[in-house]
Amino acid sequence: MLKFWKNRDAEKAESAPEPAKKTWRERLAGSVFNRDIRDLFARHAKLDEALLDELEAVLIGADAGVAASTELIEDLRARLHQREFAEANALLDALRERLVALLVPVAQPLRIDAAHKPFVILTVGVNGVGKTTTIGKLARRLQHGGHEVVLAAGDTFRAAAVEQLKTWGERINVAVIAQGSGADSASVIFDALQAAKSRGADVLIADTAGRLHTQGGLMDELAKIRRVLGKLDAQAPHEVLLVIDGTTGQNAISQTRQFRQAIGVTGLVVTKLDGTAKGGVVFALAREFGLPIRFVGLGESLDDLREFDAAAFVDGLLPESIGNA
Repeated sequence: MLKFWKNRDAEKAESAPEPAKKTWRERLAGSVFNRDIRDLFARHAKLDEALLDELEAVLIGADAGVAASTELIEDLRARLHQREFAEANALLDALRERLVALLVPVAQPLRIDAAHKPFVILTVGVNGVGKTTTIGKLARRLQHGGHEVVLAAGDTFRAAAVEQLKTWGERINVAVIAQGSGADSASVIFDALQAAKSRGADVLIADTAGRLHTQGGLMDELAKIRRVLGKLDAQAPHEVLLVIDGTTGQNAISQTRQFRQAIGVTGLVVTKLDGTAKGGVVFALAREFGLPIRFVGLGESLDDLREFDAAAFVDGLLPESIGNA
């Protein structure tokens, strides 16, 4: 049976004051990328080939990928030979400029097209990447932007995922549509789209199962969801968001390739970039796929799902200057 969950006390919770949002630099200062770059320049301020070799090793070690790292270092090496850098801070500025340039094309915010009502967002990703949490935070963002949002508990493979989404719905006062554990995921999401249409909702965000990306059954299930949605809206889903764990390194490349082939990913969300994340995987994803990076997760609070900002991200990863490294 179709069910709705809402929280009667949500308005009271929403009125509670929230702590000040931390800056990108504060959130990313603890990343492996940030630490290794600071350490490298602190102990090797001399501009020479050895510095560039170590810098390339740092980039690759931070999961920026061999292709992106090699291209960046070859450009810096050519400019170093032309004596463009008088001191280490000039080299650091050049690195910052190249990293930002790599990310600017993929820094494309999610835009809700009012021509599609509801605008259907299908959220995919393997277990453990923070997919359901991302859905809750995204719903909160859209809600504050004036959109009426409905959530679909389509990850019926894990009962805990359904319960987690219900909890989010109660927390932010958003309707959650769910069936019993083990129900057919495509059926749940189909019913959710019907319900969202009847309610006049602006956005439907659907959760999906996240078993290992190497299992063909999951990809078949996602393809089925797309076909079933098409019976109600030939253009749905209007956005397919792949959630990637920023701590998984180069495995993120494999996941993106698999999901893109199976379901047609239109945007990325990279989570868990604060703390132990290396951070460089964002550059590898940009270089390999060129897919829009809609959001990044920089912490646990409701407001720590941020629209991706290329310059702010790079500034947070790099030291402000060699003297302050």
